[in-house]
Amino acid sequence: MNKKSSNIMALAPTTSNKRETVCIFGTGDFGRALAHKMIQSGYPVVFGSRSTQTSSLIPKDAEVLSHAEAARKATIIIIAIQRQHYNFLTSLGEILHGKVLVDISNNLKINQYPESNAEYLAQLVPGAKVVKAFNTVSAWALQSGTLDASRQVFVCGDDMEAKQMVMDIVRALGLTPLDQGSLLAAQEIENYPLQLFPMWKFPILLSLGLVTFFFLYSLIRDVIYPYVNENKDFSFFIAISIPNRICPILALILLALVYVPGVLAAIIQLYRGTKYSRFPDWLDKWMLCRKQLGLVALAFASLHVLFTLVIPIRSFVRWRTSSQIVSQALNNKTEPLDNTNAWLSDSYLALGILGFFLFVLLGITSLPSVSNNVNWREFRFVQSKLGYLTLILCTAHTLVYGGKWFLSPSSYRWYLPSAYMLSLIVPCAVLVVKFVLIFPCLDKPLTRIRQGWERNSKYSE
Repeated sequence: MNKKSSNIMALAPTTSNKRETVCIFGTGDFGRALAHKMIQSGYPVVFGSRSTQTSSLIPKDAEVLSHAEAARKATIIIIAIQRQHYNFLTSLGEILHGKVLVDISNNLKINQYPESNAEYLAQLVPGAKVVKAFNTVSAWALQSGTLDASRQVFVCGDDMEAKQMVMDIVRALGLTPLDQGSLLAAQEIENYPLQLFPMWKFPILLSLGLVTFFFLYSLIRDVIYPYVNENKDFSFFIAISIPNRICPILALILLALVYVPGVLAAIIQLYRGTKYSRFPDWLDKWMLCRKQLGLVALAFASLHVLFTLVIPIRSFVRWRTSSQIVSQALNNKTEPLDNTNAWLSDSYLALGILGFFLFVLLGITSLPSVSNNVNWREFRFVQSKLGYLTLILCTAHTLVYGGKWFLSPSSYRWYLPSAYMLSLIVPCAVLVVKFVLIFPCLDKPLTRIRQGWERNSKYSE
């Protein structure tokens, strides 16, 4: 009997689950969307507005009052208005004293003002506890419920209790709060939504530069050279042949560039004899965008696969195949199977298939939904060990494809080597240096340095 009673009490709702009233200053798009979401989560909401007239846009369960009346009803007040309209808050200083003010504003450009909007708000109402939050979530995401693209909410503030109250609201709305520290972090949080793919800028610009270079390079060798020297028009190569040459080249180079900063970091640490010295800024930035470099490389590798699949239906390929058949029929002679070429062809394809499979596996592992479900050792094994194996297979794929033409004079048109030869420079250099670094005479001291050992303390400052 007592056991049943305790179970019933555990399932019964308690008064402690009741949400406290939240006030929102501002009835704009974001204020209304946030109010609607909070009401769904069980929070009573009251709007503070210049006009107390209700509107069909206002959630029906929300009350609209003057700013002063609304502020008196709540401990937490969300400021859903622009910075240029903050001045009226000074007249409410006595009412807002001790209240939690949540600044959700953004600016039109990065570092638009000397101080952040949240710090400016704290100056206007010194008696309030200002917290920065919700500025990375859009009104559209709150209204539509599709929060996967903006689920994280950065939170910062000087008062720990006030910050915890805001983070509790964030969790109740089904979002993920990330504590960014004191109110000094507000400037960075406000700049975050204004950045346009910050980690993708370098990979995309680098890819565009490489695409331009290799396109012009291939155009000279494969279109202009035959036209000038042999009077042959191969301009149609621009549609498929040249892109199918550029895509694997960029995929291989970008994949190698993912592992270049790690190799350089190891060399720097060995040279300095410590891990406590900062790397150069350019190397730090390079390391931060390795994931994006790898994903761009995977995109080029995928395009290479698609271009390769359409090769048999190309008019040029069908014409060349039929010409060979007709030539053999007219000469009444069948070309025998070359076992060496057959081995090279099958090996080239097998290496490409295995390399692309591991490439896709690396891309899948980098997804947050996957990486969050593996521990650090598993993630490192896939991204490092399997990553280098992928680089080895893709490099071998390229070497087997054209290794026999390295010493062929016909491969050097106008003294220019084939583009795939250029693509091997970076990956081969990375693999050679990595192979040297795994020698015990270098690997052991590097491991000790990464565990905290220092050869010379002058670099630790």
